[in-house]
Amino acid sequence: MPAPAKIIKNDSDFRGAIQHLQGLVSDDLTAVNGAIMDSMRSPVALIPEMASHLINAGGKRLRPMLTLAAAGSFSYTGKAHIDLAAAVELIHGATLLHDDVVDESILRRGAKTANIIWGNKESVLVGDFLFSRAFELMVRTGSITVLDILSRASAVIAEGEVLQLATQNNVSASYDMYLDVVKAKTAALFAAAAEAGAVVANASQDQQKAFYDYGLSLGIAYQLIDDVLDYSGAQGVLGKSVGDDFREGKMTLPIVFAIAAAKTGEEKSFWQRTIGNSEQKEDDLAQAIAYMKACNSLERTIEAARGFADDAIKALDKIPSGKLPQTLADIADYSVMRSA
Repeated sequence: MPAPAKIIKNDSDFRGAIQHLQGLVSDDLTAVNGAIMDSMRSPVALIPEMASHLINAGGKRLRPMLTLAAAGSFSYTGKAHIDLAAAVELIHGATLLHDDVVDESILRRGAKTANIIWGNKESVLVGDFLFSRAFELMVRTGSITVLDILSRASAVIAEGEVLQLATQNNVSASYDMYLDVVKAKTAALFAAAAEAGAVVANASQDQQKAFYDYGLSLGIAYQLIDDVLDYSGAQGVLGKSVGDDFREGKMTLPIVFAIAAAKTGEEKSFWQRTIGNSEQKEDDLAQAIAYMKACNSLERTIEAARGFADDAIKALDKIPSGKLPQTLADIADYSVMRSA
């Protein structure tokens, strides 16, 4: 395994901001976890077994916390945000199950993926079950608006998965093509999670849009750093295999930048062979990282992430000041420094 390109220096502030948000919404988060566990109940024993393996595997619960924080920013006192936040996490869980099948992943959050333990067919079907439970929770809120927001996001996420397949191994993929994938595949759920919380709290249209914009920009920044960490992180911290994106031929932004910067025929041929043709040798990942270091593609990706993080912070200008919006701003700010 090649040595990672050490780019992300310190993520203690990000972890601290996440923990602070968890503390601010702790009671609601406990209720959300209860709603998630209730939704995973089934007389078919394999369903709760697989769902629990995924849901309880140590995720940050960032997406449902966006829903809780958005609602809490307007002093919402109802209970609909609990069901919405649980629905958001179930949608996220379902997409992870499907992702791992499509990507043939073997590790997630440091543990074997469900498809490795139980099989691809089982993973797809349990993912479908989680989607169905998510929609039941949405309906329970009685809000057509939030149902529209989250159901539309679910469709966009699926479109993003298909779009990613279309760009995979495509060495001609551009920054704009990559951004379309990220907006759909990752950022759409961040945006919907935050917007739905504002909607259920009866925030103004401008404030609902502000939370949508915050979630979208945060989601893009978050994915950009994920892409960097695939080449610069440590497997024990990431909880997945370093270099998976390279091995799968994914045109993430570090690769897009590196291919665009390639000047020699040797370098261009390398990217065509390894990414375009999926013909990889044992030392190719190390060579890919060396090319990325030479053209600063990882640093440029972090700079792009910083821009989107700043956009997320600016979106909160329309939200009344308070502990929750400030913590959300901190999370966006420090997300660019995270290591997992």
